[in-house]
Amino acid sequence: MASGSKKVVLAALAGNLLIAIIKLVVALLTLSSAMLAEAVHSFADTGNQFLLLLGLRRSRRPPDDLHPFGYGQEQYFWSFVVALMLFFVGAVVSVYEGVEKLQHPREIERAWMIYVILAISFVVEGTALLIATREFKKTRVPDTGLLEGIRRHKDTNVVVVMLEDSAALTGLLIAFAGVLTSELTGLGVFDGLASILIGLLLAAVAFLLAREAKDLLIGESASERHRRAIREAVQGFSEVEALGKIRTMHLAPSRILVTMDVQFIDGLDTDALEEAIDRIEAAIRKAVPAAESIYIEADRVLEPDRVIVRRPSGG
Repeated sequence: MASGSKKVVLAALAGNLLIAIIKLVVALLTLSSAMLAEAVHSFADTGNQFLLLLGLRRSRRPPDDLHPFGYGQEQYFWSFVVALMLFFVGAVVSVYEGVEKLQHPREIERAWMIYVILAISFVVEGTALLIATREFKKTRVPDTGLLEGIRRHKDTNVVVVMLEDSAALTGLLIAFAGVLTSELTGLGVFDGLASILIGLLLAAVAFLLAREAKDLLIGESASERHRRAIREAVQGFSEVEALGKIRTMHLAPSRILVTMDVQFIDGLDTDALEEAIDRIEAAIRKAVPAAESIYIEADRVLEPDRVIVRRPSGG
């Protein structure tokens, strides 16, 4: 997943950097607020991709005494920073520029240049979105809709790029409508309104990204599918009499912490118990390869957590 995530981010980075430079030049030549908002948007996205790459690199550091479970959650932290950047750099600046254009309308010059760059940008952003969407479909939770799939997705890098590119394509359409309307009517206010709409769009995407990153930062559990697979793997052992709650938490997109209370049948000596725990851990990792850290507490499971796996003979 990490390699696919990096490929998605690099593709978005290359496209956004190229388009950002061209948009800025065109904005300065045409005096279009909507195009300037789009340039700011693309530069913000470019900076965001650098932050995502930084988070991906830092998340791969090995565990140490200070962080015994590793640094995988750094990906979630930098995704949260990206959401903040998208809001304060992208949304706020775009809205500000749009309001300024409403107060001091300016006629758009060389509108044909805007249309050309918007068309080129649409192709580049569309290609990046296609790459991100393909990776998202590979790793999304099965049988979920788009919004639910985004909410339950654990690789925030893929989600960030996909939402950013979706917002970029929508923003391009808004900018096109604003520039075209301004050119046809001769009223620069439509260009300003387009800039404000782009800013509001970025604010909405930033809120969605921040909420997703926040949930993962404070400790989001594994999917129901993974929790069910873990439970089924443990229930298949004859040494297990009852199970307690299975608690999981994502340490990184492809790393899960698993803890559980297991009540074993009576009569197991220490060697047999240790062997059973080793086999249970191996079965869990086979069922859910992302289950990296597994902790099994061998103890009597009390209500209401107790789930009977089998009853002692004669019970």
